[in-house]
Amino acid sequence: MFIGTADKMEAKLVPAAGFDFKTIEISGFQRKVTPENIKKNMKTIFRIFKSSKQARKIIKDFKPDVVVGFGGYVSGPVLREAIKLKVPTAIHEQNAFPGITNKTLAKKVDRVMLTTEQAEKYIKSKNPCIITGLPVRHEMITADKDIARAELGIDNRPMILSMGGSLGARAINDAVCELIAAKAKDNDCIFIHAMGQYGLWVPKRLKELGVNLEEQKNVIVREYIDDMHRCMPAADLIICRAGASSLSEIEALGKASILIPSPNVAENHQFHNAMALVNNNAAVIIEEKDLTGERLLAEVNRLIKDKTLLNDIEQNAKAMSILDATHNISKTIVELTQD
Repeated sequence: MFIGTADKMEAKLVPAAGFDFKTIEISGFQRKVTPENIKKNMKTIFRIFKSSKQARKIIKDFKPDVVVGFGGYVSGPVLREAIKLKVPTAIHEQNAFPGITNKTLAKKVDRVMLTTEQAEKYIKSKNPCIITGLPVRHEMITADKDIARAELGIDNRPMILSMGGSLGARAINDAVCELIAAKAKDNDCIFIHAMGQYGLWVPKRLKELGVNLEEQKNVIVREYIDDMHRCMPAADLIICRAGASSLSEIEALGKASILIPSPNVAENHQFHNAMALVNNNAAVIIEEKDLTGERLLAEVNRLIKDKTLLNDIEQNAKAMSILDATHNISKTIVELTQD
């Protein structure tokens, strides 16, 4: 059984996948002090008490063998009630810098699982942490670069894959437009760029910069990439945010990347995610405040023109991958039922 909130995407996705799903009414605290946020935080305080009662009832009715939290404010009341009811508990933290909920729960739960060892220094747990990695789709782990490129119909020129999330990040779209405009006419690279829901202006901007997508066959712009299992393996260089799932896929595939962490996430965790790779010479970082088309162009040229450097980054990224994360997590959960 999964527990979430009624207004988030899990309310549709989990039942559609065939799993039982229950909801509790909970929200996160707003950290910026404004009159509106003070009102929201008062509601959150009320919801904490309400959600605890809801979680307790769900646990008592379902009688789980184990309760596992994967971060986020929903985990808080559910895990706290499970602990009170003496149900075995575990949490999994996907980011290199743990969120507040998981940092708080770590002191009380029976098992703490982490995606990367970098997160361990920020967590105080009653038992030693377990480095499990983060599950990666099977088709990513088994992907073949040559087959992926053949399926996309692209040749042996360097392929650069860029994206800023499903909505589309304005800063990334702006910089990538300038990057494409600077390199497209040389015809020495292939670009696949996902502009996102709010980036539908990108083709017009490219045209203003002298890139006509109908004529420039080495530049492919889509709203969304629905065949990432093909595009990512085919790439020689990836430009993207630094979400935990994306980085685990980059590591599994052994890809060189330029990471542009989102500054608009809790605890600035994407910066810490990115630095876990950068500190191992497994990626390059450009913070959004420093992102320009000129800077992005310089980094792209530096990487694709130095095959030794590119290969070193690829190998270092691959060395960081944990390909049996699913097994590690499930093994840890099952072991809890046997204690």
